[in-house]
Amino acid sequence: MNDILEVLIRFEPITLEEMDNVKLLDRLDTKFSFKREKLPLFLEQMKDDYRILEINGLRIGRYETKYFDTLDFRLYLHHHNGKLNRYKIRFRKYVDSGITFFEIKVKNSKGRMNKKRIQVAEIDDKIQGDAEVLLMNKIRLPSDLFLPSLNVFFSRMTFVNRNSKERLTIDTGLRYSNLSKNISFPNLIIAETKQEKAEPSSFISLMRKNHIRVSSVSKYCLGIASLVEGIKKNNFKSKLLQINKTDHGK
Repeated sequence: MNDILEVLIRFEPITLEEMDNVKLLDRLDTKFSFKREKLPLFLEQMKDDYRILEINGLRIGRYETKYFDTLDFRLYLHHHNGKLNRYKIRFRKYVDSGITFFEIKVKNSKGRMNKKRIQVAEIDDKIQGDAEVLLMNKIRLPSDLFLPSLNVFFSRMTFVNRNSKERLTIDTGLRYSNLSKNISFPNLIIAETKQEKAEPSSFISLMRKNHIRVSSVSKYCLGIASLVEGIKKNNFKSKLLQINKTDHGK
């Protein structure tokens, strides 16, 4: 991690308050994955175009997420089968600040991501209270239909483009667990641009220059496909093979 920190210190910082105009809860997302060994060089090439989020002196934040799904993994299968207007349900904790949200992410037929969230006291094994109210208002399905399906842990760097309304997140140290198994991807980097509308991005240009293709598998689907025996994953097969090759050199 020291090689990454040495580059991050050269970025100009931005505060949470300064990021208010780029919350982008309704947005277009573009995702990439690549080997961790490439990250320091990419960061070096980014530093003139992006500022980095700094909170209490930290430029890498720890995240803990608990996803929910139906007993038959309906939400995962909606994504696998390419269903439009699909959604994800989760609690997310920002470990270093202790702040936790209940969130619902909806991807519509136009490819836009819309996120609704409310702050809660802690990650829960049940969707109840204000979280249940949000669920009913947004999805109109009973909370007892959904059970904890996956725990996800990672560290994140958040950047803001100096010249356009764009956020960029870069995640490392990805780990998963469910009731019976766990798996990690220590050499995998997942980067995601978040834009109000499709427009030029220096990070996307950097990815293209280095022949890194868009990777559309979500962290949730990667975890479920990796940990759940017998789950349908034919449509993800080539993407999962590429991710495993990226992480393990297979």
